[in-house]
Amino acid sequence: MRLHVSTFVVVALAGIASAAEPAPTRIAVSAAHLVAPEQGKVIDHPLVLIEGERIKEVRSDGQVPDGYMRIDLGNATLLPGLIDCHVHLASDPTQSSGNYYKDVLQMSAIDFAVSAHVFAKRTLEAGFTTVRNLGSAEYIDVALRNAINRGDIAGPRILAATLPLGATGGHADDTTGFSPYIEFHGETGVADGVDAVRRRVREDVKRGADVIKFMASAGVLSAEESVGAPQYSQAEMDAIVDESHRWGKRVAAHAHGSEAIKMAIKAGVDSIEHSSLIDDEGLKLAKQHGTYLVFDVYNDDYILAEYTRLGFPASTIEKEKKVGRLQRESFRRAVKAGEKLAFGTDAGVYPHGWNGKQFAKMVEWGMTPMQAIQAATTNAADLLGWSDKVGAVKPGYYADLVAVDGDPLASVAALEHVSFVMKGGAIVKSPAAR
Repeated sequence: MRLHVSTFVVVALAGIASAAEPAPTRIAVSAAHLVAPEQGKVIDHPLVLIEGERIKEVRSDGQVPDGYMRIDLGNATLLPGLIDCHVHLASDPTQSSGNYYKDVLQMSAIDFAVSAHVFAKRTLEAGFTTVRNLGSAEYIDVALRNAINRGDIAGPRILAATLPLGATGGHADDTTGFSPYIEFHGETGVADGVDAVRRRVREDVKRGADVIKFMASAGVLSAEESVGAPQYSQAEMDAIVDESHRWGKRVAAHAHGSEAIKMAIKAGVDSIEHSSLIDDEGLKLAKQHGTYLVFDVYNDDYILAEYTRLGFPASTIEKEKKVGRLQRESFRRAVKAGEKLAFGTDAGVYPHGWNGKQFAKMVEWGMTPMQAIQAATTNAADLLGWSDKVGAVKPGYYADLVAVDGDPLASVAALEHVSFVMKGGAIVKSPAAR
């Protein structure tokens, strides 16, 4: 990719060590191609006119109006800023000492909090300008979101879930599997019973939640014996969704098992996370209810390759072996069934900044490259309730742009190596800054 830009912008690019510099008032970005996922097509020779943090106009005549600073990305392909609907920015496997129990007993929320900004920056530089953070300890994701919004640090736009709700002894209960004489201090999302889960939803909203997350089933990276058994009753799930929607919050349900998936869909959740063992009845229900399915189909590779070295219990690795391949087969059936699918990686289970590796897996297991890109743009924006502001390069939308060398529709793996990132009209990453 070649980059033609004024001296002023080159100077600005040189200083992006911690956060994006304020954007010039008016910028014109040109490239060889633009992937327009909302139209399902490619536009040649696009010129994107930006004023402040918003897109003013998209044209193809190459004429830059007076007063605009031009950035020419040459033969690159532009796309909207990418969206990851399932990340955990307050954790990363690179923090591991290689001893799972040592890490659990010696690291605290403070350790995770002081590193979160690093993972946020890596995510943004990988081209993901918006993310949904589905759970973190001690409201770290709220503080991180607010710091990014203030401009204190660099990172994507964050919709924060705060503390995920979960049943005693379940996937959100940090004491599961430990001696009853070991106590973990700090607030948790553990709540049992209809009244308690309603109270917990209200507490999350009070503390700044943009979205509510709950554990409908057991999980892989926790100590329960089951991977997918339901962990809330239908009445509890119904109450969580009813209370969340009452407060205007969308709901994401962690659910691996087929029965838990169907219960959560019947409760009215907006998305099913993982969706690993969804059956045909579940696919039919999801379509009937308009429920989004979010499959994290890359991280099986990382867990099986690295988690033994990272010191995770053998039981965790065995659970992943049971569910990983089946999840990918379920994803293939969901694609064929025409389900509503959004891009979510569970980054934090594997290193942040690797989010783009999932695109190739989505194509390998049934999607076209355009469908995979749509999952991370228009579909993801719709799931988040932000389809009027992100996920497309259109007038009035945030000026969130990424660029890659080559054609991502010919090789979607190009999205693993984003060379240009703009968030809200501010240049975050550019070839000139390398």
